[in-house]
Amino acid sequence: MLKIPQLLQVLHSQSFKSTRGLSGLFVQCRKMSNEQNSPKITALKRASDSPALENDHQLKKLKTDEDQAADDKRFPKRKVVLLMAYSGKGYYGMQRNPGNSQFKTIEDELVTALIKAGCIPENHGDDMKKMSFQRCARTDKGVSAAGQVVSLKLWLIEDILEKINTHLPPQIRVLGYKRVTGGFNSKNNCDARTYCYMLPTVAFSPKDSDQENSSFCLDAETLEKVNRLFGLYKGTHNFHNFTSQKGPRDPSAKRYITHMSCGEPFVRQGAEFAVITVRGQSFMMHQIRKMIGLVIAVVKGYVGEEVIERSWGEEKVDVPKAPGLGLVLERVHFDRYNKRFGGDGLHETLEWTQEEDAIAAFKEAHIYPSIVETEIQEKSMVGWMSTLPIHDFEATATGKQERKDEDEDGNASD
Repeated sequence: MLKIPQLLQVLHSQSFKSTRGLSGLFVQCRKMSNEQNSPKITALKRASDSPALENDHQLKKLKTDEDQAADDKRFPKRKVVLLMAYSGKGYYGMQRNPGNSQFKTIEDELVTALIKAGCIPENHGDDMKKMSFQRCARTDKGVSAAGQVVSLKLWLIEDILEKINTHLPPQIRVLGYKRVTGGFNSKNNCDARTYCYMLPTVAFSPKDSDQENSSFCLDAETLEKVNRLFGLYKGTHNFHNFTSQKGPRDPSAKRYITHMSCGEPFVRQGAEFAVITVRGQSFMMHQIRKMIGLVIAVVKGYVGEEVIERSWGEEKVDVPKAPGLGLVLERVHFDRYNKRFGGDGLHETLEWTQEEDAIAAFKEAHIYPSIVETEIQEKSMVGWMSTLPIHDFEATATGKQERKDEDEDGNASD
């Protein structure tokens, strides 16, 4: 209601000569009364409702932020590398294929274990870019690894290795981890890769001998010849004939090999085996298997050794590809990174000397037995050797290759 002084002021300012003027007076009085009362009502509503809701929201947000800060302080999220070893039998390679549960990969198992262990948020499993995940090499179907390295960001929880391995199958293990620089990328920072290839030595027997002779033993003279031929691969060569769909003038077909040799034979389950080791800056799809396949063809007597040098020329040479069984990613090398950051007092060198015993034990328990048992049961090398006579090593290869090439250092595998 209007107070008396305000009412008098209105009366003086209005004319009462007509009903219309009186009506205007009542309208103005009502309007002024509403204007005075309205702010009070609004203020009462705000005072009774809004602060409580707003304070409750702020308390909840503050609590959430404090909890998150406490978790981050207790388990900081850092860039690390994980050293992995696995037997590839039964898996469709290393790289994950989100949404395709039919073809299980090594990374499927790893991501699931990281989530269950509390190392990464659950939503990172759907988009691995959120944790800056990268692998050194995408090993192919059935290929094993004793020294695979992946880089990613995760929470450094207590007893991290034990908790991750608790959720992994026995044939996959994380053997070590180290802190790295924030911009580290396991693929791009890798200088070289070392692969091993385990095979029955009967692969080096003469072509006219019994190819299924499990009692065959590799003699010293043949082993010397094998290593002399592998030595020819050292250096930089054009390996366009050792992969698929690479032209002879494609600069990316040139690869640098630093070492390749075959070790002393040993006996497993009544058959003799040997391990071939090759180190190079990078490898193309199927390159290692074809390098080994061509040497086997030469040693067995299907073609002369001059074919190796001829394969580096521009003409297309028919190079046989050895079976995938037996190929193992042995280790990856970070020489430039170690030289730059290994001695800065803040970061460790990416060498795994303390894990060597664990790596060797894993190979003896999971990788080598799997290769030997599969070879004895399925005879993949014997079956492949029976196809060597159909290769025409003197003529150029014809027809399309089986698949498009991808680099090993571009996340493919040999």
